Amino acid sequence: IEIDEVADALQMVQREPPARRWVRLPAEWHRVTGEVKQALCGSPSQLMGALDSVIDQLLVLIDLSPELALSQVVRQSVTGSGHYGVNHSIHAATACHAAARQLGWQPHEQRQAFQAALTMNLSILDLQARLADQVSPLTTKQREVIHAHPIRSAEMLSAVGIADTDWLEAVRTHHEVPGGAGYPCGMTDVGELAELLRFADVYTAQLSRRANRAAMSPRQAGRRLHQMSASSPLTLALIKAFGVYPPGSMVRLASGELGVVVRSGEKAHLPLVATLTNAAGESTPTSLLRDSARDEHAVVALLSPQSVPVWLSDERLAELIGSV
Repeated sequence: IEIDEVADALQMVQREPPARRWVRLPAEWHRVTGEVKQALCGSPSQLMGALDSVIDQLLVLIDLSPELALSQVVRQSVTGSGHYGVNHSIHAATACHAAARQLGWQPHEQRQAFQAALTMNLSILDLQARLADQVSPLTTKQREVIHAHPIRSAEMLSAVGIADTDWLEAVRTHHEVPGGAGYPCGMTDVGELAELLRFADVYTAQLSRRANRAAMSPRQAGRRLHQMSASSPLTLALIKAFGVYPPGSMVRLASGELGVVVRSGEKAHLPLVATLTNAAGESTPTSLLRDSARDEHAVVALLSPQSVPVWLSDERLAELIGSV
């Protein structure tokens, strides 16, 4: 599918009646993800134009449903197919955009955060995909490539005509750490955008399954991120953007019902939940919306998707999110 065809498809989705629009959104995410892979892994001569187009398409999808976008980051262990490096780039970019919006950054700054995160690992996408399935320790060569990838990725972007110095600098320094413990240069003065990229990189990577470890829950990943830099407003914004129970999280309620989070509530730990089962754990044909701020519907456990006796498709989740 050509990028122009995807753009036309998204315009059609925007014109759909609301009920039909939600059902179609996951398919559009899947199609645009394919275009992102083509852009990032394709011909360098076409990278600049392709990047502009796919970034536009992804931001349209996020704008249509920020909750559905966050759910795709959260549900990596369920939907974890495709090219790991490309998927991780999209997830990190989505997280950066959500945090930038939470911080009140201007629209052009939100886009800048998104595009920098999408391209920060440009030079190691295929290596990331191999490492996701590798159980042996890193080789010396792999360590060298990883150590050099921030500078190499920035060089690749510059070579195809990216002239935004803030974008390039953020990519070049996204593994530097204030105090000098980062790489590749051991810098002590690190920009805000580069720090946001690093936090989003770590947070979203922890949500993905690897050959040698299980995926973390959003709550575990958020706790790890808080331990990294509890005093940083960037860390707090990223955690707050996802919430304690992000959209797509499976939970058990005090009523005994099992359900999926479809939207944040008034407080981070009090989401709105669509039920998937009754109190006996039996699948129900229709879902009820529960406000976990009510004692009888309080969230009492965060569940893995595999422990819920109901298969929740992306289309069904989109429909539930859209019904709120």
